Amino acid sequence: MSNRRSPMVFSMIQRRPEAFRTHGRASVLALIIAAGLGGPALAQDAAPQQAPAAGEIQLPQTAQPAVVQQAQSGVANRILVQGNQRIDQTTILSYLPIQPGDTVEPVVLDVAVRTLYRTNLFADVQMALDGTDLIIQVVENPVINQVVFEGNSAVSEDKLREEVTIRPRGIYTPARVQEDVQSIVELYRLSGRISATVTPKLIQLEQNRVDLVFEIDEGVSTGVRGINFLGNRAFSDSDLRGVMVTKTSRWWRLFSSNDNYDPNRLDYDQQQLRSFYTNRGYYDFRVVSAVAELSPSQDDFLVTLTVDEGEQYNFGAITVATQSERLNADFLRRLLPLQEGDLYESDRIEQSVDALTFAAGSAGYAFVDIRPTYQANPEARTVDVTFNVREGERVYVERIDVVGNTRTIDPVIRRELLLVEGDAFNRTLVERSRNNLRTLGFFEDVTITEVRGSEPDRSVVTVQVTEQPTGELSVGAGFSSVDSFIINLGITERNFRGRGQNVVARLEWGSIRQQIDFRFTEPKFLGRDVRAGWDLYHSRYDYSEFSSYSYASTGGGVRLSWPINGYTLFSTRYSLRADDVTVPGNFCTGGAGSRALCEQIGESINSSIGYTLLVDRRNDPIRPTRGWTGTLRQDFAGVGGDVNYVRSELDASWYHGFSPEWVVTVQGSTGYVAGWSGDAIRINDRFFKGGNSFRGFETAGIGPRDLAQGTSSRGNALGGNFYAIGTVELTVPNYLPEEYGIRTSLFVDVGTLGILDDRYKLLANGTIDTQIVDELALRASAGISVHWRSPMGPIRLDFSQVLAEEDYDVTETFRFSTSTQF
Repeated sequence: MSNRRSPMVFSMIQRRPEAFRTHGRASVLALIIAAGLGGPALAQDAAPQQAPAAGEIQLPQTAQPAVVQQAQSGVANRILVQGNQRIDQTTILSYLPIQPGDTVEPVVLDVAVRTLYRTNLFADVQMALDGTDLIIQVVENPVINQVVFEGNSAVSEDKLREEVTIRPRGIYTPARVQEDVQSIVELYRLSGRISATVTPKLIQLEQNRVDLVFEIDEGVSTGVRGINFLGNRAFSDSDLRGVMVTKTSRWWRLFSSNDNYDPNRLDYDQQQLRSFYTNRGYYDFRVVSAVAELSPSQDDFLVTLTVDEGEQYNFGAITVATQSERLNADFLRRLLPLQEGDLYESDRIEQSVDALTFAAGSAGYAFVDIRPTYQANPEARTVDVTFNVREGERVYVERIDVVGNTRTIDPVIRRELLLVEGDAFNRTLVERSRNNLRTLGFFEDVTITEVRGSEPDRSVVTVQVTEQPTGELSVGAGFSSVDSFIINLGITERNFRGRGQNVVARLEWGSIRQQIDFRFTEPKFLGRDVRAGWDLYHSRYDYSEFSSYSYASTGGGVRLSWPINGYTLFSTRYSLRADDVTVPGNFCTGGAGSRALCEQIGESINSSIGYTLLVDRRNDPIRPTRGWTGTLRQDFAGVGGDVNYVRSELDASWYHGFSPEWVVTVQGSTGYVAGWSGDAIRINDRFFKGGNSFRGFETAGIGPRDLAQGTSSRGNALGGNFYAIGTVELTVPNYLPEEYGIRTSLFVDVGTLGILDDRYKLLANGTIDTQIVDELALRASAGISVHWRSPMGPIRLDFSQVLAEEDYDVTETFRFSTSTQF
């Protein structure tokens, strides 16, 4: 900068020679000092620099404001700005701590120069008194015309633009450019290219504009050849490698960057190792050193970690110390999830702090401070832990602020909060409120913080949300063993008009089912905690391959649901639909067809009411490892219409995880449908099982059958009025990277399906139809299921071995199926 600053000063002297002669040397000295020429930044002191290429200028260093050391004081009656092109003089004067008529001193000039520099609008600033005029000479920073990246291939330009902060039409400053250079280098380092370099260059344009070019030398991608450990006795190298995020480079890790060397990731791995050991009793564990050696080929690293495991410790004395009797120490001690003599685990310390914080927050103490202290006893190999609880005053909610919601209206967020202004602060309700907002699916992130209010016993709660897209347009195609080719088209809006309403329109077309439906749901009907909605649909089912019939259904319904408590939901519904059952043209002519099929032909109106009771005590709704869930459903058909029956179904599941990879699931389901007022159950209202609902058997592969007729050699499936199916499934690790989204499980399915109405077992003359088989025989199968969360949607592969079957059942050993989450 100094080699450009000096000509500016002298050009000023040449333009106003008379003024400077009149006021003498003091003014010249003040100008030179204010411009920074009295220090070491003189042009003649600058190191010689290589001349830039044509049309290109070198990146200048960050300008430093001059410090006024000596200058003549005086009164500035006028303030004149020179050199400004884009920035208005009024704007510049608004930054100054000097007004016309003020007495100007060196210290004031120094502050004024620094103030203008801090705006980042100017490359150079000089000030001097010329009589009663304060002359301000500025050189504006150029405007960025465009930002260009050259030499990048491993990292896309879009990712680079996300990293840099400088933008076209923005103001150029060397400091911001250097920050962006560091951001780009860090991005490459995280992607495994630690030798990447970035050189910024400026291309000068007219009208004080520049093009900023980042020249990138990406270097080579550095992998991890191996990870070795020294000093470990309790756990093998393989065990410790499994804890680390950094992985050795292998050809199958195509979609992972964790096999690239990253020093930051290696630092994180050291924390992971400490957490691993301290959760297994090794209180004194430490990583002595972590060395990464570059291979001679310079394309990968060999990582060696030296550890000191120490000895294994147990918990010693566990105490809770409080400063007030309002929080009873004995009661708080009973809440801790650890006991004296237990193996020392650092995670249980954190869980204990959370439990105490939660208990204090539930008692209304929002700003409680809990600090555990440790006392190791090497001889006894125990660690005494004292939880020091410092509670503040009981706090009440003064105000709740909702910020970040650019689309969702405030009432949608506030109705999920379990606290209102004036309530006593309760951390339990705060956490439940946060979970309620996360469950909506409207927000990418939800944080609830509290700060002190206008009084010591008042708290201001801030709900910070980050909106995420809630509309989806899904177009999918799939293939399964049964449906062959399937096409899905759907439109979903989970937050319609920002009011939390859910709208779904879906079209599905497959060889068995073709369906179009439209659903609308209002989650807070009439402002209450009641979910209301309505449905319209039209569907066609072609079961000719399994049972020589097909049917179409057109209808709609309304529904209401509301929570009974935090884990129980009750739903009611009413539906009205028109069904039309058809069979092949000459199938029932001349009394050839059985009554179980031929009496179903024709149209019917089904008008029914029903309810569902859901209890969900799982620890996670997506991947549960603990808890259970149960569902009871009943429908009563005959509220008008042509069909009369009562249908009841019960489902239950229990989960127990030995670890996140080993989870046992026990499931059971049963159902029964019975006609009333003399009605028998129509074929489209019976239960059909097999395929995805009973692995090892084809769709409609078990249950009553008509052996005399059908497209299959084993006759037509007729369905049954009763079923019971039980499943035991064990999720096992498959040692594939988690990012692949592949889950493997072993299963055993056991169940039965049967019970036809008696009239369907008779011929037209009243005698028993010997071709109708209906036995509640037990079926069983076992095998392996592979679940894949693929980019095309969930895919499941079932490999089955049937253990028990009837002669007329239709079995299968492999099934490939897809599903659409909508």
